[in-house]
Amino acid sequence: MYSLADEHSVARTDYGVVLLNEATGKFWNLNPSGALVFDALLATGTVESAAAAVMREFAVDSEMATADADEVLQKLLKAGILVLA
Repeated sequence: MYSLADEHSVARTDYGVVLLNEATGKFWNLNPSGALVFDALLATGTVESAAAAVMREFAVDSEMATADADEVLQKLLKAGILVLA
């Protein structure tokens, strides 16, 4: 499972999600597909469930959805936005 790092906050917009590191002031924008992956990772903790959510919402195959979900996860982990719970 993953959780949002303590120093981060989330704001939902019409265009996805904005993630703010309150300690540094740095922020990240996630488009609607990135926001979907983000939400699924927080809810279920697996790339597979995030990919399934992407496939349900957008017309993409399993391989693309999984690659995209994994890319979002890796970027969020590297940035310190998501942490292992």
